[in-house]
Amino acid sequence: MKTQIIVLSAVALGALAPAASAQQGTVNGAAGGAVTGAIIGGPAGAAVGGVAGAAVGTAIDPPPERVVTYVEQAPAPASPVVVKEKIVVGKPLPSSIVLTPVPDSPKYAYAVVNKQRIIVDPRTRTVVQVVR
Repeated sequence: MKTQIIVLSAVALGALAPAASAQQGTVNGAAGGAVTGAIIGGPAGAAVGGVAGAAVGTAIDPPPERVVTYVEQAPAPASPVVVKEKIVVGKPLPSSIVLTPVPDSPKYAYAVVNKQRIIVDPRTRTVVQVVR
């Protein structure tokens, strides 16, 4: 009975998650992880799955469309930046790469690296999205 209540609560949380747009990725990840964990491991699995899902949801939360559009249309730097490291979402950019702030969006900056436009969290230098 308790497991059913936990599962139903997690499903309800997942249905309401879009209303919390600021933390949508985290909430959706937590709800999905909790439901999966509850099905597999009961109440303890729901707790572990919720924490793991929240971490994954936070890592892949995409930037707003206006930020992506700005980065797509921004002029490329005069001298190309090339690095040997592979650019991976969720990993930080090397400190040698200069970041350009996105106007009116202090949570985002960008760089053009290896002919790819990269959206970054300027506080942590973590790659948020590689614009295709």
